[in-house]
Amino acid sequence: MALPGLPPPKPIPLKDRASLVFVERAQLDVQDGAFVAVNADGTRTHIPVGGLAGLMLEPGARISHAAVVLAARTGTLITWVGEAGVRLYSAGQPGGARSDRLLWQASIALNPEARLRVVRKMYELRFQEPAPLRRSIDQLRGIEGARVRKSYELLAQLHGVRWSRRSYDPKDWEAGDVPNRCLSAATACLHGLTEAAVLAAGYAPAIGFLHTGKPLSFVYDIADLWKLDTVVPEAFRIAGLAAKGRLDMTPDRAVRLACRDAFRRSGLLAKIIPRIEEVLEAGELPRPDPPPEALGPAFDDGPASSDEGHRG
Repeated sequence: MALPGLPPPKPIPLKDRASLVFVERAQLDVQDGAFVAVNADGTRTHIPVGGLAGLMLEPGARISHAAVVLAARTGTLITWVGEAGVRLYSAGQPGGARSDRLLWQASIALNPEARLRVVRKMYELRFQEPAPLRRSIDQLRGIEGARVRKSYELLAQLHGVRWSRRSYDPKDWEAGDVPNRCLSAATACLHGLTEAAVLAAGYAPAIGFLHTGKPLSFVYDIADLWKLDTVVPEAFRIAGLAAKGRLDMTPDRAVRLACRDAFRRSGLLAKIIPRIEEVLEAGELPRPDPPPEALGPAFDDGPASSDEGHRG
């Protein structure tokens, strides 16, 4: 959306943005050139949409065509989610516009040796030690799962949380216990942020290496590199406070605020895209050259003003 007398807005690099904003029970629109949330009583709250990695729209949120256009032009991911962000309904796609990167990612995923090298690299980055030798991807997945479950147990003990196992019903949010709901809300925040980064870098969220067969498989792969260091400890800390009656808000809202602060403290937005490149480089496959008969663009758009995957 261009404003009279002004050039169209250009996307800000993801590393320079704030993380996520959750919106519920409000109308998102563009008024006087500004992206605003209009409450039921008519009060307006300005949202600096171009400075966010993503907007998570929860039940009760409505958005106008003009607001979607402005978010797309500024490269901000819009995701329609269920309660506390634990169920994805749809997502706008402001990034993912680099076919050379998509082809490189796909070639690594289709090569068994390269894919194993990537999975081993992710294991090393996640646990700060080399992956065990002579292990298949399925075996490494099982080892990771056991270590994650043990981390959950230790964090539950640390914060005085009663914990049995990871379990929740995405169709019935209230059926889950507080620790599981806190974990679900926390991972939803991390997945939203990571999806925005994957798209901004020009890659496909669905082409994963350790995770496969899901629309966000690669998002889960990359998010797991930080999950135990950022959102999982916050989820158990909030669950512990809830168990002691020391929260003045709902646990899922407290988790979202805690995750926002954890993202800021860790500088996560500046780290995700370089880490994606590091992980894929571990596949040791060259980036594919365009076929000689490929027809180039009719018009040169010039150098990208932001991250490689942003359109426009």
